[in-house]
Amino acid sequence: MAVTRGSSGLAIGIWIIVLAIFGIGTEFLSGFDPLTTGAVLVFVFLVYLAMSIRVLPEWKRSPVLTLGRYTGIYGPGIFFLVPLAQTTPYTFDLRTLSATFSAEKTLTSDNVTVDVDAIMFSRIEDPEKTALQVTDVEGSVTLAAQTALRDIIGQVDLSHMIQGRSEIADEVKKLIDDRVLPWGVNVISVEIRDVRIPAELQDAMARVAVASRERDARVVLAESEKLAAQRMVDAANIYQSNLFAMQLRSLNIMYEIGISGRNNIIFVPTDSKGIGFPTPLGVFGLNSVMSGNLNVGQQDQKGQGQAAQKPKKPSGTPQG
Repeated sequence: MAVTRGSSGLAIGIWIIVLAIFGIGTEFLSGFDPLTTGAVLVFVFLVYLAMSIRVLPEWKRSPVLTLGRYTGIYGPGIFFLVPLAQTTPYTFDLRTLSATFSAEKTLTSDNVTVDVDAIMFSRIEDPEKTALQVTDVEGSVTLAAQTALRDIIGQVDLSHMIQGRSEIADEVKKLIDDRVLPWGVNVISVEIRDVRIPAELQDAMARVAVASRERDARVVLAESEKLAAQRMVDAANIYQSNLFAMQLRSLNIMYEIGISGRNNIIFVPTDSKGIGFPTPLGVFGLNSVMSGNLNVGQQDQKGQGQAAQKPKKPSGTPQG
């Protein structure tokens, strides 16, 4: 960044002319009272000096025009101008500037109207180009950013606009850079703050989102039930093949019922071999056991009776 600290040849010539005029005035006032003449000269010098002094802070720069011609960029600090010959029309702030801009009722590539708000951070890098190429640098950069945002929105669809904000911001930044670089301005970053869509479209998108979530929930529930059913089948196969596993499961169920605070346990008659005992103790099982024992006892008694009634073979040898 070029910064001029000094005067051009034209300014030096003007200073010489002013000093000559000041000398002629001094010679003209020499015929008056010396005290009065000195006071007038000091007053004129102080007024002229006050008109020529300029002071700019570290972050400020100012273009200087000498008789309407561009002389250079002055600052920072103190510098002197030739009054009535040199002027400073405005000053530049070299710090980072922030500007908000928006694109209202802009059509996307899928014909949806959106309102987009964005913020831009920029900085003047070359004050000389800014002074010679653009009148209102802040307003011009903001307008360039707004048109660039509209151009980018027209090239993307709504889904990309909502999901890819960072990508769109980068594209807008590149397009703004191409437009403001000849003005000596550098765009640091562009950020998309908000994307607003019509209310009816918001309701439709909300319904789609709810339906999608409900579909996913039902799919997950069905998969969970399928997995649980498969695990139950595997457990049933294990219980069927191993009677003691079923007994352990039964004891565990009884333990859980006992620690739950409900200590009233009712045993329902059943034919299952796994609830508590390895032998059938249901109604039909008990009848079958009792009838089996009775049949065995009757068979034993019949066997003993038949053994008692069976004739004995004669002992000894037959006599001829």
